[in-house]
Amino acid sequence: MPVIEEVLRVGVSGLGRGFMLMLPTLIAHPRVSLVAAADPRPEARARFATQFGGRSYEAFRSLCDDRDVEVIYVASPHQFHAEQVIAAAGAGKHVLVEKPMALSIADCERMTAAARAAGVRLIVGPSHGFDAPVSLARRLIDSGDYGAVRMITALNFTDFVYRPRRPEELDGSCGGGVVFSQAAHQIDVVRRLAGGRIRTVRAQVGDWDAARRTEGAYTAFLTFDQGIVASLTYSGYGFFDSDELCEWIGETGYPKSPQTYGEARRRLAALTESEAALKETRTYGRASFEPEAPPPPFHEHFGFVVVSCERADLRLLPHGVTVHGERERTLFPAPPSTLPRGAVIDALYEAVVNDLRPLHDGEWGTATMAACLAIRQSSAEGREIALGGTEGARP
Repeated sequence: MPVIEEVLRVGVSGLGRGFMLMLPTLIAHPRVSLVAAADPRPEARARFATQFGGRSYEAFRSLCDDRDVEVIYVASPHQFHAEQVIAAAGAGKHVLVEKPMALSIADCERMTAAARAAGVRLIVGPSHGFDAPVSLARRLIDSGDYGAVRMITALNFTDFVYRPRRPEELDGSCGGGVVFSQAAHQIDVVRRLAGGRIRTVRAQVGDWDAARRTEGAYTAFLTFDQGIVASLTYSGYGFFDSDELCEWIGETGYPKSPQTYGEARRRLAALTESEAALKETRTYGRASFEPEAPPPPFHEHFGFVVVSCERADLRLLPHGVTVHGERERTLFPAPPSTLPRGAVIDALYEAVVNDLRPLHDGEWGTATMAACLAIRQSSAEGREIALGGTEGARP
């Protein structure tokens, strides 16, 4: 007789874009069930109640008080993460919180301490550190066949700055801009691949469009334990598209056309309504939502990534890892993509049900945030930043 696994009852805080990206996984994954949600928008709450037969609340506190909820997925705007995670933990709920974990190290530490005191699990995700090609590359590194990691190169060029945004999404004091929103992904990826702690950060952040003021680009040089170094570049200014280097597979695993070049800029320039209104069309509860969209044929990714080892270069792709060795190239395919972001739910389940410490726990999230903040500090002060006290890592 097959073993029937426990199903985690999940409540969601924030039915916005982050929730939309996780929704296919939350619907299809057999280990979770959506039972409740909190959101200030009545149309989103009504849609949730209709689609899932769950309870919907205007106030986050009501979600915490729902006795049927075991896990709260915090997908609210960045500036609310810290207080909501602390409140959820205080109510005895396990927590999955979107990146960035919070906007300060002090808040990250308060969140971690609250979860520890309450005896609940805290996982920071999803991030691209969970992607299957990243996990595969880590296994290939651990095999020892290619020698030690020496250098990692990661770059991503997108149109992030010109996508529809609420005002706070461009405001660094509220967690807006590419450092808070995107560097957390890139740093998580290179931390998994380097397998050590970040020691120093030297970076420059770009704010180049006077009509669209925000942190729109960065380049960072990171040093790790064992002499490993990593260079990270991200630009959200909508010119070069690094998906060209990923076989024209988009970040979410779907093929894309090169003919969409400049689409985000054109759409923004042609707006006849408020930008916030256009942003709303991409959130849950609007008529444009189609939950039956087919799963992506490839894995999610975060741009061009190469790991340089002593005896080979490992290039991550949306469908696997190509090892460029001393005599030949070998493609190691990743398992087929059947459930995007399923690894996040698996990590959550193992932590809550089987009491296994997750990799992307509060300490991990705090260390990633320390590196993000060091990028901003290094750029502002024009110097290398040494990390201490929050830079711990586990392979």
